[in-house]
Amino acid sequence: NRRYVLGWIRDGIRQFHPDLVLLQEVVGENEKHKNKIKDYPSTSQFEYLADGVWSHYAYGKNAAYDEGHHGNAILSHYPIIKWHNLDLSTNRWESRGLLHTTVKIPKKKEIHVMSLHLDLIERGRQLQVKKVCDYIKKHTKPDDILVLGGDFNDWAEKAGAHLEKESGLIETFSALHGYHAKSFPSFFPVLPLDRIYTRNLKPLSAECARGAVWRKLSDHLALFTEYEF
Repeated sequence: NRRYVLGWIRDGIRQFHPDLVLLQEVVGENEKHKNKIKDYPSTSQFEYLADGVWSHYAYGKNAAYDEGHHGNAILSHYPIIKWHNLDLSTNRWESRGLLHTTVKIPKKKEIHVMSLHLDLIERGRQLQVKKVCDYIKKHTKPDDILVLGGDFNDWAEKAGAHLEKESGLIETFSALHGYHAKSFPSFFPVLPLDRIYTRNLKPLSAECARGAVWRKLSDHLALFTEYEF
């Protein structure tokens, strides 16, 4: 909507006290917003969201335009020791990507954390999921810990089977509740577009953030999950 809600988004995320935050369509820079919106942050949106809570973050630029750019971001309590942004774009209208970070958790194994945003069109999503599976196979080992989350735009629920079969992933909400979380549109969620897949972690809980406040923050509802090593 036309409201400036970035401060509310920051408060909403922080109430869950997450160690990791996976974000999509985060603005890295927008000169038009800086000039028009009162109290707009002088830093990027992901730096503003991370400030004072998450010391480590990575950003993958997907879409660039005259005023600036936006993409996926990952915020982390723990050091991000390396990162890579994979271009998943399949057409001229949708600039999509997968942001891959390697996070070092003290006294634990390194974990691979990935944030992605897939196409609106089924054919494009099929190509993207294959590319993601090929990338995971090339850049991770079967016993590596992996978290993959984001906006899959997968209302037909076809992407999951391929990810589970080819990459050994499980979708957290579905594993615990028997169905994918309905997260879109936020004012009346009926479509299961947002997912968090994992490998080699034990899912403990998964919930979809509902309520009047969350409906004001985005057209998607947020997912929150907990795991045990």
